[in-house]
Amino acid sequence: MSEASSTTLTSNTHIGLETETVVIFSVLALLALCVDIWAHRKDEPIALKQAIAWTLFWITVSMGFAFFLYVHFNFEVASLFLAGYLFEQALSVDNLFVMMAIFAWFKIPEVYCHRVLYWGVMGAIVFRLLFVLVGSSLFALGPIVEFIFALMVAASGLMMLKKHDDSEDTKDFSSHFAYKAVRYFIPVFPKLAGHSFFISHHHVEEELKKPENANLTLKRKGPLYATPLFLCLAIIETTDVMFAFDSVPAVIAVSREPLIVYSAMIFAVLGLRSMYFVLDAMRQYLIHLEKAVTVLLFFIAFKLAASASLHLFGFGIDISVYTSLAVIAVILSLGIIASFIFPDKNKKKA
Repeated sequence: MSEASSTTLTSNTHIGLETETVVIFSVLALLALCVDIWAHRKDEPIALKQAIAWTLFWITVSMGFAFFLYVHFNFEVASLFLAGYLFEQALSVDNLFVMMAIFAWFKIPEVYCHRVLYWGVMGAIVFRLLFVLVGSSLFALGPIVEFIFALMVAASGLMMLKKHDDSEDTKDFSSHFAYKAVRYFIPVFPKLAGHSFFISHHHVEEELKKPENANLTLKRKGPLYATPLFLCLAIIETTDVMFAFDSVPAVIAVSREPLIVYSAMIFAVLGLRSMYFVLDAMRQYLIHLEKAVTVLLFFIAFKLAASASLHLFGFGIDISVYTSLAVIAVILSLGIIASFIFPDKNKKKA
C-alpha cells in the first residue's frame, strides 16, 4: 500500500474517543454482561448446547456493535473492529487451553468454573484497558517500537512452536508465582468450600471437626482463609495478564485506534466464558487450531516489522486492514478444517 493510500485509510478510520461510540459500547457491553450474569446466577453445569447458544449470543452482540460502527462511521472502521475481534478470539484459544489445565490441576468442579471465569473476565477488562492505553502510547513513539513489538510477538510464536501438546496437562502449578504469593500473604484452607473464594476462621474450625477432615493440618492461622478456588483464580488472572503482553501488541498492530482496539478485545473477552465450555468439549477435535494461532502470531510479527521497515528505510509493505481480516479468517478456517480432515489418530484410538 502506498503512503498516500495509507494516509487516506488512517483519516477514514480515526475516530478518537467519540462520545456516542463510547456510550453505545459501554451500554451494549454492560447490558449483555448483566443478562449473562443473571442467566448464570446459580452454580449449575453448562451443557455444550447451552455454551454454544451463549457463544452465539456474544458473537451477535459483537456483530451488532460492528454494524453500529459501519453505519455511524464507515466500512473501514467496522473492518478494523472485526479484524481486532477475530484476532483476540484466536489468541484467546491458547489462553483457554491453559485455563483448562489449571482447572484440572486444582480439580475444580465444572459447576464452579463459570464463577472463576467471571471474575477472571472482570480482571481482564481492567488490565486490558491499562495495556491498550500504554501500548497505544508506545506505538505512537515511532517505527522502532513496532520492531520491538514485532520481536515480542514473534517470540510468543516460537514459544508456542516449542510447547508440547500435553505439556500443560501435567504442569505443577504449585510453583506458580501467584500460587506462592497468595500463600505468603493469606492462610489457605486446602479444600473447596462451595463456591467461596474466602472462608472465615469460624468456618474453618467447623470444617476441621468433620471426620473426613481429621487429617488436615493448617500451616498458618488467621481471621480469613483463601480456598483453592481463589488460588485457581489468582493463577488464571496472572496468566491472562501474561497473555495480554502478546495479544495487545498484536491487536494494536491491526488498528492503532484505542477505542476500536479496546472494544474489540472486550467483546472477545466477554464471550470467553461460554467459549471455554465449547472448546473444552471440542478440544480433542480442534487439534490444529493452536497451530493456526501460531501462524497468526508470525503474520502479525511480519506485519509490524514490514510496516516499521517501510517507515524507517523506505522499503517494506503496509498490509491493509482488509488483507489482515482476510488472512485471519482464512488461517483460522484452515486450522478448523484441518482438524477434522487430519484428526489425531492416537487420541481417536484411545
